[in-house]
Amino acid sequence: MKLFKLLCVAIVVPLTMLSSNLYAHPWSTPKGAVFTQTNDATNNEVLMYSRNGKGELTFAGAYSTGGLGTSGGLGNQGSLVLGPQNKLLFVANAGSNEISVMALAKRGLSLINKVNSGGDRPVSITVFQDMLYVLHAGSDSINGFTIADNGSLTPIEHSMRVLSSTGTAPAQIQFSPWGDVLAVTEKATNLIDIFSIDETGLPNEAVTNTSIGNTPFGFDFDRRGRLIVSEAAGGAADAGSMSSYQLLQDGILNPISAAIDTTETAACWAIVSPNGRYAYTTNAGSSSISGYRILHDGRLKLLDEDGVTAATGENTNPLDMAMSRNGRHLYAISPRTNSIVAFKVKRRGGLREIQTVEVPAERMNGLAGF
Repeated sequence: MKLFKLLCVAIVVPLTMLSSNLYAHPWSTPKGAVFTQTNDATNNEVLMYSRNGKGELTFAGAYSTGGLGTSGGLGNQGSLVLGPQNKLLFVANAGSNEISVMALAKRGLSLINKVNSGGDRPVSITVFQDMLYVLHAGSDSINGFTIADNGSLTPIEHSMRVLSSTGTAPAQIQFSPWGDVLAVTEKATNLIDIFSIDETGLPNEAVTNTSIGNTPFGFDFDRRGRLIVSEAAGGAADAGSMSSYQLLQDGILNPISAAIDTTETAACWAIVSPNGRYAYTTNAGSSSISGYRILHDGRLKLLDEDGVTAATGENTNPLDMAMSRNGRHLYAISPRTNSIVAFKVKRRGGLREIQTVEVPAERMNGLAGF
């Protein structure tokens, strides 16, 4: 367990405060952008990188969220997410229990709203149309907000729901593609919670499902609404895996592929390509990324027999990932080496490294992009 905490939560490292004025500059009509947050306990900031047509990143600025991070590992996925049409960026400030709303403009980001998150230690956010739900690791709970046209957030009354127990070490919350379900992974209990959403936007009580693999962590839905989950196996050597599930109407998850080995260590973060054909997980303990093909029936098949679709570099211990909106480029952060590694997605899902970018932060968390 100590090894797992080191790999998937990481070591607490003091953070040097970044100055927005020092780094900010126009980003001039990029093809897209990638965002991460510094998670700084004294001044949390979002770092923005513009993306050109080749997938290469250029630093575009550091923008204060007006909130605080923790300057430590959070063991989470989805601490910052983009809203519809990529016009708004929502950021969880785990140290000050706040959600920041930032607007994208031609010259970068601007803070337009900040609200109390409604719980203790927000670590993951998900958005569907005009609804936002946040996951709290400290209070083992979720609660919702409505999003106005101007980006302001209003709490949804009576939307708070608790997880299976206390001390669940939750990692992620995410809407299904149709917004009718919320899923949450609990690392400490090996459970996956499913909350159905009623017509008023309120979640029903959780239906708890036992994870097929040990330590369910990151996940994503494919285009058919199937749940693809990475399993860190408590950080055990070469024991990481991924599973796929069919979500039934009663909130029960029916396994399709059960814990398909990555052959790598600490499979923590997961992402599905925009076309729904491929799934990837970062192996924090092996400094690698494993890719899977998602077959038509939802079964998973490793792209590479040894589980290594790409290596991120010795001792990089990759964490969160993001993909470009066209699915041609994948990005992974390495807080240990203060870097983002960029890959081109090849024709059959393979990955080719194209760039490593230094990041002016020592404890970054989360990754979002378009």
